[in-house]
Amino acid sequence: MVWFIRLRPASLGQMLPVLFHLGGLAVPTHAFFLTLGVLSATVLMAYEARRQGRMTQELGAVMAGTLLFGAVGAKLSTVWQYLQLNEDPTLIGALIDGGKSILGGLAGAYLGALITKKAVGYEGKTGDMFAPGIALGMAIGRLGCFFTEQIGTPTTLPWGMAVNARIAATLPGSPPAGVPMHPSFLYEIAFQILIFAVLWRLRDRIPVPGELFKVYLFAYGVFRFGVEFVRGNQVLWSGLSGSQLFLIPSILLLAIYFFRQVSRGAYRSGAVAGMSPAGDLA
Repeated sequence: MVWFIRLRPASLGQMLPVLFHLGGLAVPTHAFFLTLGVLSATVLMAYEARRQGRMTQELGAVMAGTLLFGAVGAKLSTVWQYLQLNEDPTLIGALIDGGKSILGGLAGAYLGALITKKAVGYEGKTGDMFAPGIALGMAIGRLGCFFTEQIGTPTTLPWGMAVNARIAATLPGSPPAGVPMHPSFLYEIAFQILIFAVLWRLRDRIPVPGELFKVYLFAYGVFRFGVEFVRGNQVLWSGLSGSQLFLIPSILLLAIYFFRQVSRGAYRSGAVAGMSPAGDLA
């Protein structure tokens, strides 16, 4: 049997559900970039763990638990939407055919890290090791969303992107064919690359263990709240989407946390005694 890769060309205004064919096997675009993002995040997490001299079997288990719970959280967080929008919904159908939520994945990953650390007896902070990898993985994974999902809301900006009539008919709530839309996923990819660069630079500079992940969550929460206005997601209440309603208390809690940290001088040089350069307690 001869195996070969046949690439499908992508063009502006054309969705790309299949990225390429490997022999007779069609490789879905979304799944490909999602898998590539997860692998990239895992490799970078492992690199940071080794760089800090903290790679152990227990930490490996925490990484696995974080990824597993993240995947489960991403899937479970969209079950309600599937049940609401389908005429004859079933729980099995929701789990198989329902989508995935990035916010649900982050919440699941955070919970997974806490549970797994408790289960294996790992007491160290992991946020500093995980945050840059998560940002990089998100940037890569969002490429799959850009090529396969609704682009955004109508815009008059010069970089607006339009879809053809065939694609517009498959996207509920999408503007008519030819109407320029915000490339909301490109906005997010740019944000994720920028926050990755910031986290990478800060990873040895914040004297509080585990703080980088909170920095990422706060920055992404603020960005995501704003970009939701041009995403075209379903409005649930007072002009706000479900993601925005979830983000409001989350952002407020993180803002209060950082305000208290700054007020007591937690980020001043030498504020945490015995701190090693890698951000761990000596």
